[in-house]
Amino acid sequence: MAIPPARDTAGNDTLGDIPTVPAVVGARLSVPLVTGDRVTYANLDHAASAPCLEQVRDAVDELLPWYASVHRGAGFASQVSTKVYEQARDTLRRFVGARSSDTVVFTRNTTDSLNLLAKSLPRRTSVVLFDTEHHAALLPWRGPNVRRVQTPASAAAAVPALEAALKLCPEGPRLVVVTGASNVTGELWPVAELAAVARRFGARIALDAAQLAPHRPVDIKALDVDYVALSGHKLYAPYGTGALIGRADWLQAAEPYLIGGGATKNVVDWGDHLGVAWSAVPERHEAGSPNVVGVHALAAACDTITRHGWDRIVAHEQALLTRLREGLRTIPGLHELAIFQGDQDRVGVVSFTIHGHEAGLIAAALSAEYGIGVRDGAFCAHVATRRLLDRVDATEQRALRASLGLGSTVEHVDRLVGALRELVTNGPKWTYVQEDGRWVPADDNRPLPPFVAA
Repeated sequence: MAIPPARDTAGNDTLGDIPTVPAVVGARLSVPLVTGDRVTYANLDHAASAPCLEQVRDAVDELLPWYASVHRGAGFASQVSTKVYEQARDTLRRFVGARSSDTVVFTRNTTDSLNLLAKSLPRRTSVVLFDTEHHAALLPWRGPNVRRVQTPASAAAAVPALEAALKLCPEGPRLVVVTGASNVTGELWPVAELAAVARRFGARIALDAAQLAPHRPVDIKALDVDYVALSGHKLYAPYGTGALIGRADWLQAAEPYLIGGGATKNVVDWGDHLGVAWSAVPERHEAGSPNVVGVHALAAACDTITRHGWDRIVAHEQALLTRLREGLRTIPGLHELAIFQGDQDRVGVVSFTIHGHEAGLIAAALSAEYGIGVRDGAFCAHVATRRLLDRVDATEQRALRASLGLGSTVEHVDRLVGALRELVTNGPKWTYVQEDGRWVPADDNRPLPPFVAA
């Protein structure tokens, strides 16, 4: 069966001229198949970790000769690295439309950022969040003051559900935690509407933008949120840096997230104990030698995306997403997962099950026989994923996820749809066995790259 062309609301073909988007490293990566052939890798796992932008790689290569310690070094290279590090804060502020008073704390990733915020809450802060959150946003908040709101039937229903939960919160500080885009389904949440409800109850709102920021513009002022957390490794800058951007007062009042050099303004030996004066934010929560290279990479990614323009990036992804979803509808027994009723706007993430076929085995065969990378499992959102699987009467508690981004092409999408049809119709060509709970090809003699130990 031919894959139907993607069309816009007027019925026009949207794939005739997909706008050019920033190039990624590894776009022409050749990988071996178990059959002995080689094929260009189809990376459809952007939601886990996006490939590196070529501009980010070039920016890192440019910085490396100048790399040195920051903030307290007198050497010229140290001065250069310090300036690069601090300029990156301004880049991140611009990228998310932050207020001039907002602070930018560099972290390892979104998980690190949200754990930092959780450690910085005033005592007896009430926290309200939906149970559909990624573990990074679901688990840091625990105790009697945490209210988890059950999965709403629609994006619109999320608003009164939040209002009802906030009405039950006691007096005192309140924080609402919400994702911008689901990492399971890609569906967009009504962040601005939820923020408006939070304001009526005097609550602050923290936005998990890990999946949103690589695909759509984020604007703190327009959304009226207080904090944004994001990850470089999902933003085409896989060098180990994330950021927490937002209001400084709670962060300034909190004990340092980590204790060590950089977080201290002064340490005095008072005999029986040490007297410590902590630094102000953001250095207060950036103890230790910072990841200057990672910070520069993240800033370069944000600059590259901003210069290129969101219109082209969104058009590229949405055309591919439409083609992917229409292609998947032609696969017998395939069920797409969705949080909300109706066809909610989404970024390029699609999770699905195929009746009678194990997700892990399909993922292994897609990789070994077709050179396609997808994700299988519960996607670090076990509560949400398992609830969605129950809706489609799945026989196992795992799903498949294909996720698009700047490295995705029409050929990748078509190869996935064709491979799934072949696997569902005829089954895998190779024999697979289970090792440590995962399916792997038997007698796999594919050579590893020379830098990987056999």
